[in-house]
Amino acid sequence: MDQIKIGQFISQLRKAKGMTQRQLADELLVSDRTISKWETGKGMPDVSLMMPLCEILDISVNELLSGEKLSNEEYKKKAEENIVNILGEKKTNIKRLLTAGAIFLMSGIAVGLNCSVVAYENLNIEDDASLIISAIITAILGIVLGSTVDSKAGYFECTECQTTFTPSGKTYLKGVITVTPFSAHFECPHCKKTTRCKRKFKR
Repeated sequence: MDQIKIGQFISQLRKAKGMTQRQLADELLVSDRTISKWETGKGMPDVSLMMPLCEILDISVNELLSGEKLSNEEYKKKAEENIVNILGEKKTNIKRLLTAGAIFLMSGIAVGLNCSVVAYENLNIEDDASLIISAIITAILGIVLGSTVDSKAGYFECTECQTTFTPSGKTYLKGVITVTPFSAHFECPHCKKTTRCKRKFKR
């Protein structure tokens, strides 16, 4: 889905109805910042808000997700494309999350095995040093590779301003200790507040 196109479409329809962002926000019981976020392509309406928004703008959910008015001929085709896009994006991001988990697990096992050999086997100093260095390198590579994949496994939503974003490398590394499959402590690039952000597999 083209979030910029969808945002421009929402803005166009809102203005055509003579509504301000504040008026539309009041109708939907959200903040005007949320409307601004949608219209600038920085996020998408939550599923629970799509029907009310479409009723206010006199469009269908299919047209909203397409970012344009549709003729009868285009309607079915676009509906199928939108469903495929949504399911495909979610499936891809879940696979990335599972891959990241597997990387963390395998590197953790490898590090654990190296440490066990050092602790329980009577090896000479050179062999112990080699195993310790190998464990450190494995741990670093596992963290870097796993974090890279995990950071691309969907998006995160700020609990303060509801902006949906993909964390930058710097943001991810600052909050990596708090990352779980469902949330993480990140600084929002929009409101600059650090909160427990919810993971979303699709925008």
